[in-house]
Amino acid sequence: MSTENPRVADHPANRIFLDRWSPRAFTGEAMPQSVLFTLFEAARWAPSSYNSQPWRFLYATRDSAHWDKFLGLLIEFNQSWAKTASALVFVVSETTMVMPGKDARVPSHSHSFDAGAAWGSLALQASMLGWCAHGMVGLDFERARSALHVPEDCRIEAAIAIGKQGSKTMLSEMLQAREFPSPRKPVAEIALEGGF
Repeated sequence: MSTENPRVADHPANRIFLDRWSPRAFTGEAMPQSVLFTLFEAARWAPSSYNSQPWRFLYATRDSAHWDKFLGLLIEFNQSWAKTASALVFVVSETTMVMPGKDARVPSHSHSFDAGAAWGSLALQASMLGWCAHGMVGLDFERARSALHVPEDCRIEAAIAIGKQGSKTMLSEMLQAREFPSPRKPVAEIALEGGF
């Protein structure tokens, strides 16, 4: 199911960046593990500070015994549409790292930044394969930490719903009105030569 994409680039950029967006309507079809692991493989190659690779992906597919637990960790609003996704993934980052040539763990300044790079790679790979990935922070972080046994030196960054795009008619009227590729701020507003 495609939606007309009103996005136009200010400067030349590969079309994959404009075509990737975050729908909420999913078909609910099963996601082959091979496809899900291709997304994880793309994320695996993201850049990270000192090659620390702090990201971890905790996941459940809709046909697994873990689905209800993962879905139940989202806020009610996100549950209302994510229930038709094919997979739910929680992105976690290690807040400490071991520097090259050292043994002791030290705080990582860039763990969230690095995990964001991995999420971006995952989302683009999904789009390239005809799947959609929608990141969200509407979840119960405290319950998720306990339910998913997330270690203390890790941070839950976000959750991701992945699926094939479905018809927006399956959504509430309010969400149907929002079911299109969102615009972006112009480059001149986000790239500031010399500082703010």
